[in-house]
Amino acid sequence: MSPDLPPVAPSVTAALVAALPPRLRKRLDAGVTKLLARPVTRDGDTVRIAVDDGTDVVLHAPGGSVTGADAIRCGCLLAPDCLHRAAAASAAPVAEDTPDPNAAGESGSAEDPGPAGEPNPGADGDATKGTAEGEQREPETATSAQHAAAHAVFDAAAAVLEAGTDGAGAVLQAELLHAAHTARLAGLPRASAAAVAVVTAVRAARAADPAYRLGDLAGALTAVLDVAHRLPHATGPELSALRGTVRQPYRPDGSLRLYGLFSEPVLTATGYAGAVTWTADADGRLYTVSDVAPGGPARATGAADRAVRVGDTTLTHRELSRAGLAVSGATVSPTGRLGAGAGVRAVRASGAAWQDEPLDRLWAVPAADQVTRALEGGQDVLFLEVTLTGTVRETAGDCLLADCAGVSLRLAAAHDDPALPCRENLRLLAAAAGSRLRIVARLTPGPHPRALLLAVAHPTDPAARVDLGLDRLQHADLPRETFVPPGGGAAGGDEAPLHLLRRRVHQAVPGGRRVLALAAGTPGDAARLRRLGLATAADLLDDLRTAAADRSRDVFGRLVPADRGRFARSWLAAAVYTEVVEQALCVHAWGGAARAAAAPATA
Repeated sequence: MSPDLPPVAPSVTAALVAALPPRLRKRLDAGVTKLLARPVTRDGDTVRIAVDDGTDVVLHAPGGSVTGADAIRCGCLLAPDCLHRAAAASAAPVAEDTPDPNAAGESGSAEDPGPAGEPNPGADGDATKGTAEGEQREPETATSAQHAAAHAVFDAAAAVLEAGTDGAGAVLQAELLHAAHTARLAGLPRASAAAVAVVTAVRAARAADPAYRLGDLAGALTAVLDVAHRLPHATGPELSALRGTVRQPYRPDGSLRLYGLFSEPVLTATGYAGAVTWTADADGRLYTVSDVAPGGPARATGAADRAVRVGDTTLTHRELSRAGLAVSGATVSPTGRLGAGAGVRAVRASGAAWQDEPLDRLWAVPAADQVTRALEGGQDVLFLEVTLTGTVRETAGDCLLADCAGVSLRLAAAHDDPALPCRENLRLLAAAAGSRLRIVARLTPGPHPRALLLAVAHPTDPAARVDLGLDRLQHADLPRETFVPPGGGAAGGDEAPLHLLRRRVHQAVPGGRRVLALAAGTPGDAARLRRLGLATAADLLDDLRTAAADRSRDVFGRLVPADRGRFARSWLAAAVYTEVVEQALCVHAWGGAARAAAAPATA
């Protein structure tokens, strides 16, 4: 996947790959690799790839993304049914199908329309029955088109899981993108978005993208398989949640008095970049203002100095993070994002320091309560007061160690891209061991307390703050009396017995079914899980290995195709179980009540 190319809509990639004859499909992965090595030039909305001295592939991306197959043109003799067009679409980031909620046309005064293709409950006899007065309605169920779309998504995602990232080439990716497009047309935007997220992560893995994380791809596969598996059987509110919405509803919220908290850069694997500024009102409710569009690291750093898109204010994101905002006619999404409709008015107001009211109350909430709230579906941003104690070395780089009310906490950089100062700022903070600071971090769920560091109070000026993804710390900003060379401690191992199941779940993601099939005859892990009291985990591990190794033969002794559906369901059950138990361990590790947060039903 090349960040130099504009994002391409899933339906475009699926159509171009489907149009290839079988002989060219076999060469598609090699074509993508070759195209990624060719020079790319951009001229406004036009991106040109030099295939060779006399042939170019041209991508026309008005508005920043390619939305039609005719927007990708090639000058070779085989065009338009050539390999180059499909390879270019497969090499580009996947465009997000959802419209920008902050677009100029967003009214922000009422709930946004439902997803395209959303069934009318009163028009489908399978969805609702008994409309006469006094007659009880039956629970709404998915339509036949949604059943078919959910099965298509599940089958395509199961094929990717069976092959693993090593075997999930451009053809399997295109099949999953086609299923995502079908789901979107059927009114299933949540399944569509989850499928696109898997393709994006698979491409990052195959391209050895430094930002790729195995856990992220495993989570994306879990999400898409879970939604597609549960949706055909869901009814009522559960069905509505599984369907999702194309765009979040923005509802009127009257007048707001907001205080800036911090800004963070946004840099996604799908080719989008920008900045998000977090604010809070007098009651401690969080609101965000975002400016995210197609782009790379330069846009992520530059967006902080752009004016926020709320009303007529000229405040930049960097300024708003330390000032305030008075908004009238505000519209807000369920996640707290401020709308930018024509009726919204905003003017600059005074801000507040983190240790002053009303922001001080954010740090008064116990860490365990904040973690529980995040795991139950709330904002995953934590407001903590910590004492820096040193560093610990991990595979992905050094982490800060901190003490948070007796809890040993690891703080990692939010972004690894060298264009952003996150990693360098973390290294400098490691030299301030002994400093007690207020921080803002994003929870990383797991059996050990861990978070991504977003912002900190200035080490020598508590009234100031540092946005670690946008501002650059200097040695002069550190307290001299606590300056020590960064430590190099070794990372502690994850000895929780659950890792015996988790590592098999993760092992299947890059290697596919065949990797687990090779390990089917080693029952030692399951026996150890049973000895430690995790009988359910042991049963799930046994079932996963059995499903991976299950290959029957026909009457002539030939191997028949594996039941990828069974393997996907076994893997999903193990993945969901691991996620639920890890959430419970996460709450316990942060010192909260030993109860798991709300989690999806098991597969």
